[in-house]
Amino acid sequence: MAFGDKKKNKAQSEEKTHSLAEAAVDVASVDLAPSTAAIEIVPEVSATREPGIDTSPITRRSNYTRRDQLRGDRFDQPEPAAMLTADRLIDVGPRNRPSPEAGFRRFLYLISLKTINLGDSRKVRERKALDARIGAVFEGGAKFVPVLTRKGGVGKTTVTTLLGMALSLAREDRVIAIDANPDRGTLAERVSKSTRFTVRDVVNRAAAIDGFTEFSTMVSRDATRLDVLASDSDPMLSEAFDEGDYNVVADMAARYYSVVLTDCGTGIVHSVMRPTLQRASGLVIVSGGSVDEARLASETLTWLEANGYGDLVRNSIVALNTATQATNLVKIDEIEQHFKTRVREVVRIPYDPALAAGSVIKFSQLKPHTREAARELAALVVDGLNNPN
Repeated sequence: MAFGDKKKNKAQSEEKTHSLAEAAVDVASVDLAPSTAAIEIVPEVSATREPGIDTSPITRRSNYTRRDQLRGDRFDQPEPAAMLTADRLIDVGPRNRPSPEAGFRRFLYLISLKTINLGDSRKVRERKALDARIGAVFEGGAKFVPVLTRKGGVGKTTVTTLLGMALSLAREDRVIAIDANPDRGTLAERVSKSTRFTVRDVVNRAAAIDGFTEFSTMVSRDATRLDVLASDSDPMLSEAFDEGDYNVVADMAARYYSVVLTDCGTGIVHSVMRPTLQRASGLVIVSGGSVDEARLASETLTWLEANGYGDLVRNSIVALNTATQATNLVKIDEIEQHFKTRVREVVRIPYDPALAAGSVIKFSQLKPHTREAARELAALVVDGLNNPN
């Protein structure tokens, strides 16, 4: 290029530079907001390993999922410990399947020298699943579950006993049922009585009780491992069992038990009812199968809702005792459908001659349908205690 041309181009460049510098800029007219069209989209998969090692793409993410791992996705960070889940690591194949409990499956397992393992039958698997629900571990302290209704004679004490026995048989921790009936309750008469102590003795000796060994002398223990604390046998003393006394007994029970059932009286306005409901983590309402029994049970729910226990009502279970009088004359399905609109679930308690006698209940001697109803009630109660909402 000629020397003159170079000189000419240099002059033109200097002229443009000076023109830009001298130009006036209106700041208000400049749009500082970025345009979406100017944002560069960076693809998620963009990194590769060093040459010579592995050239497959790596996803730059930290939110690992099991689905991604099964698809074969690879990440630029190591797997976290949360990925080591039981469903991923435990081999549930035939080789590691639990041996069958009984029947033909058990026989085949043994005669084949443990090489053929069909596992448990559907019925056994369902029973074990129900056991697992009832035996679920709780978070926090003791769980209080009142059993109540506004009408006597509908089987409230019987339901409390059945629920306690079903819980005690399947759980590893301790379960106690407290008779808080101010009109001389009969809860202690549903198990083999092994002590004369009552709630009054616990109140009077509370300061001296410093361990479970001493407390256990004041309760009767059933073969299912259910502990029962009796109410006062003297009605005059029963009326003296007030809110403060219940709190003393409840605090003592909470030290040694994971589940505390309270067999309440029919008087929902009694002073003991307030601390009972305030401590409640779950609730069981008992209804008979007649028109007035169902109506009074429903009115109990209405009273609870009106007094600030709406959440407790929605999480509660109704135990529908179909062994009461006039059950055969009413439409049980209609009663059940009514309660299902108000509570979480309804469980029917069938008629059983062993319960109708009103004496000591031996869980092993109950009819299979009765035991299953009690276990289903226990499972539903535990479900609610672990998932209150």
